[in-house]
Amino acid sequence: MTDRQIVRGRVSGFSPWEEQFGFSRAVAAGDQVHVSGCTALVNGRIERDDPYSQALTAFGTALNALAAYGLTAHDVVRTRMYLTHVRDADEVGRAHKQLFDAVRPASTMLVVAGLIDSRMMVEVELDAYRAGLGKTLEGSTP
Repeated sequence: MTDRQIVRGRVSGFSPWEEQFGFSRAVAAGDQVHVSGCTALVNGRIERDDPYSQALTAFGTALNALAAYGLTAHDVVRTRMYLTHVRDADEVGRAHKQLFDAVRPASTMLVVAGLIDSRMMVEVELDAYRAGLGKTLEGSTP
């Protein structure tokens, strides 16, 4: 799935599960954009095998979804990180700091029982805000 597009404020084309499970990678709601859970899955395969690299890849996917709206890491107001093991907290936190230290969004880190693929160590979500974004998207083609 390489065709990424905005349709009525929704971005798709990042995950093989979007069609199967009925979700979008990102959805704009007024001046906010909410990005669904992203992992290190790229082109159908897990890109990395360590928590730091997986976190960077997952955040990269999320930031690419924001880019479809013209947003960047500086527009991020909230992050969520889901880890499969508490031992990975420092490495995932290091990746978060690398990307968001200057932004300092509200953030949550949780340890969960597992993710959809047992090779995945981390999943991330982002929420972003830019004043006037909703007005810009009103003219988007449905």
